[in-house]
Amino acid sequence: METLVIRRPGALGRIVAAFVVLAAMVAGTLVTGSGKADALAMSQVRADAVHLAAVEKGKPYVWGADGPGAFDCSGLVYYVFHRRLGVPLPRTADEQWHSTLHVRKSHVQRGDLVFFLSGDHAYHVGIYAGHHLIWNAPHTGARVRLEHIWTSRWQPGRVV
Repeated sequence: METLVIRRPGALGRIVAAFVVLAAMVAGTLVTGSGKADALAMSQVRADAVHLAAVEKGKPYVWGADGPGAFDCSGLVYYVFHRRLGVPLPRTADEQWHSTLHVRKSHVQRGDLVFFLSGDHAYHVGIYAGHHLIWNAPHTGARVRLEHIWTSRWQPGRVV
């Protein structure tokens, strides 16, 4: 089966993704009762999220900021998923951790969230870009950037 990758985020990308799902349903190649349509749509959302986070590269870190001119870590995630892609997601890293599906590190996918935890409290979050890299707004004085995950003490969460 051929995989369609849509590189355009935003409304046009969502319209095209919806059309692809509808066409698959009409052709009988998509089983909707098993949730495959939802999985396909969320897979596209996660791919779009990685692209949208990259667009914010270089914007300054400001504590409490959620875009579009500046971000803190969870503000970047909130801006990308909630404001740009229309996915309901809370604002803070800890609330985002508690609202996502927790998956094994071995199952992390591009567009999943990477949480840094202290006990059951998330104090930092980024968007997984693949190859052990995350898009993130790291700290005061830094800018949104792509960087290697710097510790083994992280857990992935999937926006569903």
